[in-house]
Amino acid sequence: MRILIISDTHGNETNLEKVLKKVRKPDYLIHCGDVEGHEKKIREMAGCPCTFVRGNNDYWSDLRNSEIVELGKYRIFVTHGHMHGVHWDDKEVVEEARENGCNVALYGHTHRPVLRQAVSEDGVTVLNPGSLTYPRQEGRKPSYAVMEIDRFGKAHYQINYVTRTGRISFWE
Repeated sequence: MRILIISDTHGNETNLEKVLKKVRKPDYLIHCGDVEGHEKKIREMAGCPCTFVRGNNDYWSDLRNSEIVELGKYRIFVTHGHMHGVHWDDKEVVEEARENGCNVALYGHTHRPVLRQAVSEDGVTVLNPGSLTYPRQEGRKPSYAVMEIDRFGKAHYQINYVTRTGRISFWE
């Protein structure tokens, strides 16, 4: 199972279109907020089941602030992060994931990609896909993440970048 994880598109799907052309069609898409009313368009583009959460720029949205998604043996806590102080650290997101029995925590808001894989089975893998529209990390490359659950049920994570030429480069 291939899960595409994105955030902070802010109503601009230009890079998502590039990603969907270059990357094999996802089985599931998770958007970590700041969709700005484009849920229907993204769902149609992706052509798969999707989960969206409310970001700080989703002013009139009826999306929830967080969602829990179960895929394979993974219970995934999804939030935007603006209500969890993620500009300082992601401890609150991790704690809420644990409180909800989740082994994966996804968030956005900072526009900076983060991936910290759990070292033990009772740990929480933390992932922020960055932003496909307004990246803020050094080098400012638009980014997204892929979570792939292999045939043995084990998850593999990767943060990927969209270059200015439209090529996708992989980061390990």
